[in-house]
Amino acid sequence: MAPERADRILVEKAARRLTLLREGRVLATYPVSLGFSPIGQKAREGDGRTPEGIYAIAYRNPRSVAHLSLKVSYPTPEQAAEAAAEGREPGGDIMIHGVFNGFSWVGPLHQLVDWTNGCVGVTNAEMEAIYARVDVGTPVEIRP
Repeated sequence: MAPERADRILVEKAARRLTLLREGRVLATYPVSLGFSPIGQKAREGDGRTPEGIYAIAYRNPRSVAHLSLKVSYPTPEQAAEAAAEGREPGGDIMIHGVFNGFSWVGPLHQLVDWTNGCVGVTNAEMEAIYARVDVGTPVEIRP
């Protein structure tokens, strides 16, 4: 039997937690790692921050450089326009993903440090479980 599909993803940066929800019910919760400079809103490419706001899953990538990934729709058109008006690159390629290929041995140790470039990192087993429950278009809320 297929796992119940999530209709919403909540990422709470301060709690280092990702929650899959369906009609307000918690389906599963996972500990996460964030960008290497996680506090605050992502402002520019390379700042190491994980963005905050309301997004959606833009696509599913089974051939990711990390073990599976789900693309988050950052930047929004408004964020891209604001960055352009200020003459900066907002960054992109924000994903929910597993550990980088070849490093699966790290497992839950990845949680000891915020190691991504702004993405939301989980173990490979957790990523498989998340990937199995999340469709393109699923809303993603990332809170401070």
